[in-house]
Amino acid sequence: MDAIIRNIDPARLERERRVDHDISHASADLPVIEGVGLTDTIVFQHPVVELTEDRRERERILQPGAMGAVGGAYKMLRTQVLRRLASINANSLAVLSSSNGEGKTLTAINLAIAIAADLGQTALLVDLDLRNPSIHRRLGFEPEVGIEDCLQRRRPVYQAMVKVAGYERLTVLPGRGRVEQSSELISAPFMGELMLELRTRYFNRVLIFDLPPVLLADDALAFSKYVQAGLFVVAERKTARQDLTRSLLLLDKLPIIGTVLNQSQEGVGAYY
Repeated sequence: MDAIIRNIDPARLERERRVDHDISHASADLPVIEGVGLTDTIVFQHPVVELTEDRRERERILQPGAMGAVGGAYKMLRTQVLRRLASINANSLAVLSSSNGEGKTLTAINLAIAIAADLGQTALLVDLDLRNPSIHRRLGFEPEVGIEDCLQRRRPVYQAMVKVAGYERLTVLPGRGRVEQSSELISAPFMGELMLELRTRYFNRVLIFDLPPVLLADDALAFSKYVQAGLFVVAERKTARQDLTRSLLLLDKLPIIGTVLNQSQEGVGAYY
C-alpha cells in the first residue's frame, strides 16, 4: 500500500463542504439520555474476540498499535486522514472503491487500527457492505447481532459492538449476514438518527465505514448523505481511470479527501 494520499482539487473540496441536512434534521427529535450510550467499554461490556496470529498474518491485518512492516505506511495514512477530516470538521469517513478486489475492506480495517493506535483517538469500524459483509470473517468471529439487526429490528447498537483483544481503542460494529434491499435500509431516516448518535457520543471517536463498490451497487450513493467524507482506494494496474472518474461523478456531493494507491509494485522504504 502506498500511504501517501493523492490530492483532490482543494477548490472542489471547499465547494463540497456542507452541513448534513438529514442528520441535523434527525437531531431535532432525538432524545438525550444521560448515562445510556451506544458505546463503549466505559458503559457497556462488549464481547471480546481473539484474533490469532496466523489469521492476522493471513489476512494482512496490522498488529496492535499498528506495529509491523507496513505499520508505518498506515500511520502516515492515518495522520493525513485525521488532518483532512479536521480541516472540514468531520469525524466520519467512508472507505470506497469503484469495483471488487481493490483492497477497500483491508484498508478500512488497517486504517481503523492505525487511528486507534493514536493515544488521542478511538476508532469505530462499521461494516456497511451489507451485500457481502466480511469484516467479521477477516477478524475470525461470527457476530450474534449485526448492524442490520439494529436497523431492521431496532436492536440497541451497543449489543452489536465487539472489541478485539489487544486493540484497546478499537470497536467493531459488524454486519452479520447478507441483506436484501440494503441501500433502502441504510438510506432510511433511522440511519440518520443512528449516525447522529455515533458521531456525537464521543468527541475523540473517528467512524470508518466499509461500503460496497460504488459501481456495483447504489449503497454508497444512498449512504453518502449521512457520512461526512470519503476516501477512495484504487489498485495499481486494476482500477480503470474511467471507473474512478464515474465513481467520483456519482458521489459529487460527498467531500473526497483523497485516494490511496493499493497493490503498488513500488516498495515502501524503511527509515529505521
